[in-house]
Amino acid sequence: MEDFLKNVTVFTHPLVVHKFTKMCDVNTGSKEFNELTKEITALMGYEALKDLKTKEVLVKGPVSDFMSPVVDEDFTIVPILRAGLGMVDGLRMLLPTAKVGHIGLYRDEETLEPHKYYFKLPVDVADGPVIIVDPALATGGSADAAIKFIKEAGCKDIRFMCILSSEVGLKLLYEKHPDVHIYTAKYAPGPLNEKGYIYTSFGDAGDRVCGTVSYKPQA
Repeated sequence: MEDFLKNVTVFTHPLVVHKFTKMCDVNTGSKEFNELTKEITALMGYEALKDLKTKEVLVKGPVSDFMSPVVDEDFTIVPILRAGLGMVDGLRMLLPTAKVGHIGLYRDEETLEPHKYYFKLPVDVADGPVIIVDPALATGGSADAAIKFIKEAGCKDIRFMCILSSEVGLKLLYEKHPDVHIYTAKYAPGPLNEKGYIYTSFGDAGDRVCGTVSYKPQA
């Protein structure tokens, strides 16, 4: 295994890969794209959150009282705007009390460098795990910037979750942030195109989540 893949979890579950394929279809509209994004994120969340701390509580059951575990640790979801918003509900399905921060980044179309325009985190964000979410990890520039901002806020347990990742992006994050574990539904080896996009992808996730662009063939 390549070194840069050692801290990467790639999902091969049939339901995950099936839903990813549907996301990439140009005939998939915004509503269905959002639903698929949410469903894949929830499926990935079971693995990404499997080490949450628990505590035993007394349950008054219908037959008898007994001790049983409940989650005893808050986590924060931080979507990279705007596409990352499509992944938030998938994780909050698993734990509705999860907190949400936001990082607004836009990419310069010429330099491909990310620029911050919004940054807001819960006051106690450093007390638990932080999961940064963005549907696509292509050049890795936005993910790198987001992780830097989160670290500057004092967070230690940082995880990055995406639906599609490139070799370029994974190598960059491994070089800059080897302490951050990455969860991805699909890994695309090889180079990016001239615009910094992954060839085997669903296009611009932000446009598809928000419905601002349709990839459906024109009649």
